[in-house]
Amino acid sequence: MSEKLNLTNSQKIYTEALDFCPGAIMGIRKPSNFVPGEYPIFFKSGKGMRIWDVDGNEYLDFLASYGPIIIGHQEEEIDNAVIEKIRTDSFCFNLAQPHQNELLRLLQKHIPCAEMGVLVKTGSDATSTAIRIARVHTGRDMILRCGYHGWHDWCIAVKNGIPANCYKDVDGFHYNDIDSLKKKLEEYKGKVAAVITTPIGHELNEPIQEPQSDFLNKVKELAHQHGAVLIFDEIRTGFRMSMGGAQKYYKVTPDMAVFGKAMANGYAISAVTGKREVMMSLEDKHAFISSTFFSNSLEMVAAIATIKFLEREKALDAVWKKGETIKQRSMAAIEKTGVNAFFSGIVPMPFFTFPKDSDDPTDKRYRDRRVLFFTELVRNGVFMQPFHHGYIGYRHTDADIERACSVIEEAFAVVAKAIP
Repeated sequence: MSEKLNLTNSQKIYTEALDFCPGAIMGIRKPSNFVPGEYPIFFKSGKGMRIWDVDGNEYLDFLASYGPIIIGHQEEEIDNAVIEKIRTDSFCFNLAQPHQNELLRLLQKHIPCAEMGVLVKTGSDATSTAIRIARVHTGRDMILRCGYHGWHDWCIAVKNGIPANCYKDVDGFHYNDIDSLKKKLEEYKGKVAAVITTPIGHELNEPIQEPQSDFLNKVKELAHQHGAVLIFDEIRTGFRMSMGGAQKYYKVTPDMAVFGKAMANGYAISAVTGKREVMMSLEDKHAFISSTFFSNSLEMVAAIATIKFLEREKALDAVWKKGETIKQRSMAAIEKTGVNAFFSGIVPMPFFTFPKDSDDPTDKRYRDRRVLFFTELVRNGVFMQPFHHGYIGYRHTDADIERACSVIEEAFAVVAKAIP
């Protein structure tokens, strides 16, 4: 095995944080979601697609802040646009600023369904706004969902602290299983306001799935047959899979779609886009969406600069090319070593999973392989997450990709030798 990293400062700050924050860190950034004792807990800085922890260890960033970093950390063109906005105009006002229109015009240019849009802050803001629009548009309550859609009461998988009434009008169906959707639509016939799905399947710690057997078109057809609004959750796929998201890539246009993450290269903004008839229900039927910070313009300026950069540099073509290299080298390494592992996902969002060897509940070899594989990666400066797909960034250099591929190949070799 490779030499263990020095994580002294990370551990010290973590111990201090236990006095200030429940569990020290909230959500998916907790040490338990990585390999405890092997991964850093606190970062200090980033530049391009490299990041440094508080102990000075350097990593190639293949998690990209869970998706927002599409170009790179400290991207001067984007940050300078934001800094200039602060210096010349300020950004938090009683009323909106014209940047709203400029950004929505760019979204309309690229996103097939984006006849109109609403700007909010987070992915959960966007999905919840879309659900409210669908309900007011149809006059119905029931929501059929597939995939992860955020932390709000209606969609979160962990129900602790949430009254049952908050999600009684929400039910699920399975990705790439059109029959499961048919059954739910029949069960709630005449009651379904919206069908919301991620256009690719990315359940936690499961191999990523692309749509099979015309799945997305069939979902659209069924939703419309039952008078429901179709919503694509493109928080992850938007401005990464293509400039118009997965809907443009797969040529299936929903009634509404939500975007975020890569839209602004790390700045907190998201958007609900959709067909005019559906979106206007927000106004015509007097639904209420508001936040003190939704109209803040810094994030809009960052999003405008990000989208223009992606356009000009044809950045997503480069992202796909780099991701394809990692895919091919990784799949070859799996085949060569014979490790029981999968590479899955579209190439801008690579994922490694380790399936069980048997149904024997005492057989934990798959867990040991996963732990050892990601331990080798992080010890050798390649930062990925054991339970979440990764992301390729525009500022990953060819040398970065070569280095990552070499580390991945060696990690599989170590796993094959240690846990046949």
